[in-house]
Amino acid sequence: MATKLYVGGLPYSTTQDELQNAFAKAGTVTSANIIMDKMTNRSRGFGFIEMATDEEAQKAIEMWNGQDFDGRKLTVNEAKPLEARAPHTGGGRDGGDRFQRRQSW
Repeated sequence: MATKLYVGGLPYSTTQDELQNAFAKAGTVTSANIIMDKMTNRSRGFGFIEMATDEEAQKAIEMWNGQDFDGRKLTVNEAKPLEARAPHTGGGRDGGDRFQRRQSW
């Protein structure tokens, strides 16, 4: 069990301090991070919590997963490592190669 947890379903108005204080009920929170949209600088509705021990992380999952938090149902589980994604190749719904296909008409 990892000590880093994913927290989804957060109200967009939730602050990092509010998130940290809520999860402190399950144990020692070493960090709280709400993910922000780069364009609007608003919350994306999810974040990550790091607990001091595996036991506290498990307790936080049991305490908060599926529970109401300011009117929204939280999803709390072990955070998974970010997977590598293929590079973005271009625009449009056609994958960016529309010009090349038209040349072959």
